[in-house]
Amino acid sequence: MLATKPCSMIMRLLSFTDIHGAYDCVEDAMQREKDFDAVVIGGDLTTRGTEQEAAAALERFSYHGRPLFVVAGNMDNPSFDRLFESLGVGINGRGLFFKDVGLFGVSGSPFTPMHTPYEIPEEEIGRRAERGFQDVQAARVTVFVPHAPPHRSTLDTIFLGKHVGSTAVREFIQKRQPHIVVCGHIHEARGIDRIGQSEIVNCGAARLGSYAIITIDQTIQIDLKG
Repeated sequence: MLATKPCSMIMRLLSFTDIHGAYDCVEDAMQREKDFDAVVIGGDLTTRGTEQEAAAALERFSYHGRPLFVVAGNMDNPSFDRLFESLGVGINGRGLFFKDVGLFGVSGSPFTPMHTPYEIPEEEIGRRAERGFQDVQAARVTVFVPHAPPHRSTLDTIFLGKHVGSTAVREFIQKRQPHIVVCGHIHEARGIDRIGQSEIVNCGAARLGSYAIITIDQTIQIDLKG
């Protein structure tokens, strides 16, 4: 899986989505992998959890000393964005650099029939994606972290066969072509897809032991684990 721009150094991102309180699963993966440079958390850290729970989880994940890059999911409280930003790890509607890689993301999901805690209009998803991209567009490699997968991909299909991903996420990817997209939300659609030059991974549910390792070198390699 090729990047359109090579990275000047090898970087490994350990990526999780849909943790839903199963923090031991994340720590087990960190212990098992060992050789990684940063951790990406693509939302649903908790299931309707509190800020105190979220902060305690991130403190546990920080034990290994690697930087964290985090967005909230639709089952998280919208107030988590302020918490993540105050901790220096939040990338909802903003971009952060890690060496020559720029990471940015969008918290929450489009509206669902379940009326979960963090649902926002597609237009807002698009605005946040664009705002974060502007912060890091000069990066050698860009990593986009929306909680919701792009609409009409292999990564947004529920068990009934319906596509339920974000139209705004898909439109943004088509327009801006970030090198890597890390998403989750639809647990049963774990996998890897591509839109144009963008490599996209739905990491699957970390609470079930799933995660992804993204290796950025002269090429981009995405490995699903668990």
